[in-house]
Amino acid sequence: MRLQGKVAFITGAARGQGRNHAVRLAQEGADLVLSDICAAVPENMIRPSTPEDLQDTLAAVKAVRSDTRIIARPADVRDPGALGELADEAVAELGKLDVVVANAGILNYAEFEDYTLEQFQACIDVCLTGVFNTCKATIPHMIRAGNGGSVILVSSSAGLKGQPFTPGYTAAKHGVVGLANGLANELGQHRIRVNTLHPAGILTPMGEAPGLMTIIGKHAATMGPVFMNTLPYEMMVPDETSNAIIYLASDESRCVTGLQMKVDAGTCNR
Repeated sequence: MRLQGKVAFITGAARGQGRNHAVRLAQEGADLVLSDICAAVPENMIRPSTPEDLQDTLAAVKAVRSDTRIIARPADVRDPGALGELADEAVAELGKLDVVVANAGILNYAEFEDYTLEQFQACIDVCLTGVFNTCKATIPHMIRAGNGGSVILVSSSAGLKGQPFTPGYTAAKHGVVGLANGLANELGQHRIRVNTLHPAGILTPMGEAPGLMTIIGKHAATMGPVFMNTLPYEMMVPDETSNAIIYLASDESRCVTGLQMKVDAGTCNR
């Protein structure tokens, strides 16, 4: 119960890493504010989440801790108004926000000569501007409360290395690191910590990406090693990133800010 009494705001919570983070944070005692677009996003090459997926997350949370207080709403991170309304509702009903997990994201890919401006802009809109919108909706509440807190921006191994074939995603995830570092310096005076998390491939819908594997296969001799892990795991499981989220959300990491935390099976060593 390392998060007992805390309220956590999680985007992209309908499935995958977001669902797992919600379940694990609830197990540790947190109450939850959950959002997901629950619809298709143009230029996203991963199968979309649905309203039923978000309901499945609620059921999974209640199965591990039935008294968890939860607010869950469909919300698009590209819509600052929707996120602001959700954050306002959360503070009015649950009293505060202690933890923010900006997890929502999309992925698209192609060899660069085939990659479009529309694909690039879609990744920037969701994976970078959407993270900014999440911070803008939540952090002012944390500052006004004066209780400190933890903001965790989910980046990627692609946010620390030159991942090919995903230019929009790679650029956005690098941008998340810059945003976090600036916020960590600015918000430290309020005891609000800001860190980024950098996973490698995970067994989630985004981790499927069959088209990307085909492209990598064409260039395996030259660029295959960029995607390889140094530990003998082809893919990670969501619990491995949720363990890091719990640490960064808890008071155990009260002196940790501006960190790029790699949970990547060693792929960033390549």
